Amino acid sequence: MTTSFETTAERDSTTMRSGSLLRYARPGTLLAFRVAVTVLFLLHPIDMIGLLGGESPGGVMVAISVVEILAALLVAVGLFARPAAFLLSGMLAFAYFVIHLPDGWNWMENGGEPAALYSWIFLLLFVLGPGPLSLDRLRRR
Repeated sequence: MTTSFETTAERDSTTMRSGSLLRYARPGTLLAFRVAVTVLFLLHPIDMIGLLGGESPGGVMVAISVVEILAALLVAVGLFARPAAFLLSGMLAFAYFVIHLPDGWNWMENGGEPAALYSWIFLLLFVLGPGPLSLDRLRRR
């Protein structure tokens, strides 16, 4: 909200400063988001393998967990980040619909909230891409 004493030039100057701040903050924020999401997500497949003290179910679940770990690391460093994020989004959507949804529609009760949330997060990273602070950007140069 502007006051009647504020001139158009002052309003435009404020808008330009906040716009350029956002432009400069976006690459670092996207990098921090990619890394934070990956660190939080990695605890799930690492636990499924049994490295955090959990009991490994073995077989197919270990193979799926290894794929999730590798894809998440690619997203974190921004190398082939879009295909990796798309793969993770699909895997987590599949996990939600096949494993959690049969236990009821409420994701808070069927244990599917993390799968649904991470599926949407990785879909967002697929759409946004890794940003300028990524190995993909260096690879293209």
